[in-house]
Amino acid sequence: MRSILPPRRRVLLAAAGLCLSAAFGAAHAAEPLKAVASFSILGDIVREVGGNDISLTTLVGPDGDAHEYEPTPGDAKKLSAARVLFVNGLDFETWLPKLTKAAGFAGQTVVASQGVTPRKFAEQGDAGKQEDHGDDHDHDHDHDHDHDHDQDGHHHHGDADPHAWQDLANGVIYARNVAEGLAAADPAHAANYRQRATAYIAKLQALDAHAKKTFAAIPAERRKVVTSHDAFGYFGAAYGVVFVSAMGVSTDAEPSAGEVAAIIEQVRRERVPAVFVENITSPRLVQQIARETGAKVGGTLYSDALSKPGQPGATYLEMFEWNVRQLAAALQP
Repeated sequence: MRSILPPRRRVLLAAAGLCLSAAFGAAHAAEPLKAVASFSILGDIVREVGGNDISLTTLVGPDGDAHEYEPTPGDAKKLSAARVLFVNGLDFETWLPKLTKAAGFAGQTVVASQGVTPRKFAEQGDAGKQEDHGDDHDHDHDHDHDHDHDQDGHHHHGDADPHAWQDLANGVIYARNVAEGLAAADPAHAANYRQRATAYIAKLQALDAHAKKTFAAIPAERRKVVTSHDAFGYFGAAYGVVFVSAMGVSTDAEPSAGEVAAIIEQVRRERVPAVFVENITSPRLVQQIARETGAKVGGTLYSDALSKPGQPGATYLEMFEWNVRQLAAALQP
């Protein structure tokens, strides 16, 4: 059937249609990439690299305990709408497989720790790692390291220490993996992601050099502290600090009276100068150790989660800088 519209009118309508199609395509292309990160520290890295090109949701927020997190139906809804999911890996998010299945997540999963050399819990022998004290205290807390759940429903982990972000060299690996994951999911903005990652990595490397210089200036015999749970092994290995954990890896662990007594005896024997609480754990046990040993309470460290906005550890860089400053101040002669 021939159009009854004049030729000029047909041309104008065709041009208008092309404009509308182009506008719709541009609007769709400009829509930020929907991304989900499993916990706050990783979320901050994703946010730094993704910038305005992404719309980010973080499941375990500031001061949240990713060891004991219980996903909600809202989390499943957020995840089902996402195109890319960023996880730590190393058995950190033991609750996540069930969530992805419940959400029917069909997007891309990026493991931020891919390429990291995993550390075993309570590795022995090297400076900055847990030391072997015979039968005095078993830092392995083997009952806490089994992956899956115990009879009480508590989450547990494998033998690999998942807290790899506590070494800034690993933070660099995280940032590169995030950039490549975003580039794969959103090729149109790949150059933006890689450019931001390069700038961010330079900041991580500068802080890494500062931390090494800071702790190298402190006598080795004073570089020992007590923390709530075993989250600082990578930090210790990278910066030469020995961490004695009161609770093993799982933040829900309840050490026995004998284990607590062994830690107190160890702190006295080795003259550990300071004990620290963490932002995700109860301070009671660490305060008890401080009272009974005379060790100084050095303050709060950020281990598995960032602080809320406006507090000292609101970003990964700020968190790490805060921890270095608090530790160094407590360990100075």
